[in-house]
Amino acid sequence: MRDTDRALVQAASAVAKLRCRSAMHTHAAAARTADGRVISGVNLVHGSASACAEVIVIATAATQGVADLETLVTVEDRGRSLHTPCESCRQLLAERFPALRVIIGPADNPHVVPVGELPAFHAAG
Repeated sequence: MRDTDRALVQAASAVAKLRCRSAMHTHAAAARTADGRVISGVNLVHGSASACAEVIVIATAATQGVADLETLVTVEDRGRSLHTPCESCRQLLAERFPALRVIIGPADNPHVVPVGELPAFHAAG
C-alpha cells in the first residue's frame, strides 16, 4: 500500500469517528481523485430507503465536478474495521470507475485490489 492509501484510510476513519454516532450513519467512505483531493461521505440508514457511503461519495464527487476517482476505502465500527462494498456498490463503482483501486482487508493489514477483482460480498446475518 502507498502512503497516500494509508492516509485515505485515516481520512475515512476520521469521518467515521466524527459522524457515525448513531444507527442512521454506520459507515464512512473516502475516495481520492487523480489530482489528490479526498472526498468523503457517510451512509444513510432509513426505514424506507438507505444509501451506502460509497454512493454518497460518488454523488458528492459529481456535485464537485469530479469525473474520476482513483482509490476508495469504506470503514465501519467508527473506523476500526474496513468494509468491502456491497454487490450494488461494486457494480456501480466498476461501471463508473473501471480503473478504481479499492482498499479492503483487515484494518491491521489492508491491501488494495482493482474494483473488478473485489471478493464476493457476504452480508452479516
